Amino acid sequence: MTNPTVDPAFRKQQASQLQARKYQTRKERLLQTQELIEKEAQEKKAKQLIEKQKQESIAKDQRYRALDNVLRKRNNSQDALIEVLHHAQGSFGYLDDEVLEYVAHSLKLPLSQVYGVATFYHLFSLKPQGKHNCVVCLGTACYVKGGEKILTELEKFLGIKNGETTPDGNVSLLTARCMGACGIAPAVILDGEVAGKQNEDSVLTSVKELIANS
Repeated sequence: MTNPTVDPAFRKQQASQLQARKYQTRKERLLQTQELIEKEAQEKKAKQLIEKQKQESIAKDQRYRALDNVLRKRNNSQDALIEVLHHAQGSFGYLDDEVLEYVAHSLKLPLSQVYGVATFYHLFSLKPQGKHNCVVCLGTACYVKGGEKILTELEKFLGIKNGETTPDGNVSLLTARCMGACGIAPAVILDGEVAGKQNEDSVLTSVKELIANS
């Protein structure tokens, strides 16, 4: 009786099966690698699209243009970090992640360093404490056209002062020195959206809608 372990035909069959398994394994690995490459390409494309949309949004935002003017005047000097952050907070009302990233990129500084400075000084606020935020511009143009009256009415309606948050944590009321939007004064920012040519009634209506939809 022929021993199958030494039978040439059996060994040839084994070798053929082994080769087939190796081929199948290589094929599966190639497919997996290809899928991974395609997935990474799709993710990269999505990130690029998001970044493009973000840059387009920034380019249209007057507040970033005003910030760019300050950066140019200081020659994008890293020594001007505190001054730049101070101006940014004056325009935006507070310093969110997007603003900090923009400043870091513009000054060619590590985000960790910019974040560290922003959190070290108590005069900087990284985000409103409330679920919604309302920032009233009190720059010269906005002030003259009724910015202070808008702020006064909001303080009465919300029962809080500038820089405070309603007891229920729903709305934070802030002010900005200049949003770079003098052409649409008086301006107000509601949850990050700039609204121009406002008055007491229009702002109160918008704030009431924010609260109602919470």
